[in-house]
Amino acid sequence: MARLFHVPLSPFCRKVRLSLAEKKIEVELVEERYWEADPDFLRRNPAAKVPVLKLDGRMMAESAAICEYIEETRPDPALMPSTPEARFEVRRLVGWFDDKFHHEVTSKLLYERVNKKVTKSGYPDSRNVKDGAKAIKYHLDYMTWLLDHRRWLAGDAMTLADFAAAAHLSSLDYISDVDWNRSAVVKDWYAKIKSRPAFRSILADQISGFRPPAHYADLDF
Repeated sequence: MARLFHVPLSPFCRKVRLSLAEKKIEVELVEERYWEADPDFLRRNPAAKVPVLKLDGRMMAESAAICEYIEETRPDPALMPSTPEARFEVRRLVGWFDDKFHHEVTSKLLYERVNKKVTKSGYPDSRNVKDGAKAIKYHLDYMTWLLDHRRWLAGDAMTLADFAAAAHLSSLDYISDVDWNRSAVVKDWYAKIKSRPAFRSILADQISGFRPPAHYADLDF
């Protein structure tokens, strides 16, 4: 069985979990306190970051590389399109959410409000929280524009780009940091993607000291 060393609210771990679940790959989840720099974990990944996936006798780090490996070794159902142009767009959007969105939103909301408390590394920086709350509006508007022109974020089919976006938004939704009333089209997209069987284990996550909003696991929110 595959084994994933993860943190429940990490969007990068959630992206990998969604890929594994969509491909129906059975996996054992091992919660990892990466900030404690445990020697065993550092041997698995000297970068001291999650996720780390043990699969096919390999120990793999970096969520983007992990997801591409899963896609190449388990191509059905496909999470990447067949043409180079379409694959480029998926990779561009995965990069958008894992880089730009993460830097401007996730790190300023989730990391300030949750990670600092969990890792006992200080108190939330109110300026960062304010900046993150402002930035997410821009990103939701960009998603609205994409979904006004496409069925899914990268095109006519659901792809890894949708999982990358949903991983970040679901983590933020756990702490009520997504204004779903800002965009009906984004809300409909999220309702559609979180109703997939692959999302079930994520919606069941419980983080000690933090209670999700009532709509978090509601498929008809």
